[in-house]
Amino acid sequence: MTAAPLRGRPTQHRSGPSQAVYHFVRLGLRFFCGAYVRIRVEGAERLPASGPYIICFNHPSWLDPIVLAASWPDPDRRLFIFGPREVDMTRGWRNRLITWTGRGVPFKPRGADIKDATRRAVGVLRGGDCIAIAGEGRLSDHEGELLPLETGLAHFAQMSRAAMVPTGVIGTRWVHFGKRIRIVIGEPVAHDAYPRGHEGARAMTAEVHERLQALIAGARDGPVPGRFGAWLSEAFNDRPWLDEEPGAG
Repeated sequence: MTAAPLRGRPTQHRSGPSQAVYHFVRLGLRFFCGAYVRIRVEGAERLPASGPYIICFNHPSWLDPIVLAASWPDPDRRLFIFGPREVDMTRGWRNRLITWTGRGVPFKPRGADIKDATRRAVGVLRGGDCIAIAGEGRLSDHEGELLPLETGLAHFAQMSRAAMVPTGVIGTRWVHFGKRIRIVIGEPVAHDAYPRGHEGARAMTAEVHERLQALIAGARDGPVPGRFGAWLSEAFNDRPWLDEEPGAG
């Protein structure tokens, strides 16, 4: 994901779910997640006291955004999710549900559409809320392994004057009943600690990568669970590269 250049100042984000819908979805997700897994949040005291921020999380499973939305410990700022990457959000019950909740900032894999998604993401931040972004740009293959982060997140931070909060999600690669999932919040990275432009964005991204890798260091894939747990763990995971034959392409 690369942030598209914007002309002018993006307007503040005035759309999104009503307070009633937002909290209904949050409590619903918390109930359903809590009925199957145990979620522990560590480091909530590190969150910025004021202002918007970007949650940069590792991404071993499609469940990661759901777990974050269900348990994020910030009652003052609404949490939005950057994604999914879809051409048509009217197809499939998952996409329709995301659209109904108003929590997603989906983007289509085309230049003009990414520019629009950038404008909406920055608008969320300039409206004083927070947005969670899987900085790797795709699913990782194993717990504890962090792929290179894309610099688009740092450009979002520069444009919106938002901090970046590295956040480790541990335990979602394979889930089973009673599984403990940890959300580990790291020290924020301030946008004004780096110069603006591509050089500053690369330096900021490198710092976030280092902090996020430290949060998930030592995490390992658990055993593959039973039939239901395996289905739930893999239901919407998309790893086409695992199906490619060695040397293909």
